[in-house]
Amino acid sequence: MQENKGGSVKKALIIISALTVILTANFAFCGTKWDDLLVESARVFEDMTSMPEEGIPESLVKSSYAICIFPSTISGGFVIGAEYGQGVILKRDEKTKKWSAPAVFNIVGGSFGWQIGGQATDNILLVMSERGAEGLLQSQFKLGGDAAISAGPVGRNAEASTDAQLKGGILSYSRSRGLFVGAKLEGAVISFNSEGSDELYGKSLTAREILMENKVKTPSSGDRLIKSLNKY
Repeated sequence: MQENKGGSVKKALIIISALTVILTANFAFCGTKWDDLLVESARVFEDMTSMPEEGIPESLVKSSYAICIFPSTISGGFVIGAEYGQGVILKRDEKTKKWSAPAVFNIVGGSFGWQIGGQATDNILLVMSERGAEGLLQSQFKLGGDAAISAGPVGRNAEASTDAQLKGGILSYSRSRGLFVGAKLEGAVISFNSEGSDELYGKSLTAREILMENKVKTPSSGDRLIKSLNKY
């Protein structure tokens, strides 16, 4: 009986050890919600630029100074809407043409116009001037106040794309349930999410250090996003 009992204990210890190894390995590969945000941002960007007739014009992505991607921004209300979301912003280096590491930002306020109930909307903002990109480093950056914002033209060969580039404002693109929608983001405020960025990179950083000074490298969870952006 004692031998059987001893054998059972050994088996139990082996099983526990094996489970410990498996769980440890799983946790080692588990990312944070900010890593998930980077992966989702890549998916949204790919989806919203892949539609030849309705997607974001390739020429505008190429000439943008910065890009803001806010997946699944939540809006809701009756007549007067409001939204809140978290996303990432990346800036293109004018000399090297390389994209910076992504920084986590929040978007709050604004209106989607007449609506009843709530919906989740993917938002992409193209910043078409250096001044606008610098403005994102403010503690709070108001769309329509600190920089002009307008609905961006769609389609790869959009005739309005040249005029949009010359205006040098911010172009907004919004998608709900797979369709582009006329979301009104004027009045919304964008602000740096220091907590999310610190957790993503494992140390305290400012938006300027991430976007302008290249103090960190893009985490592996953002490789897909960078790869997608580099196509342009």
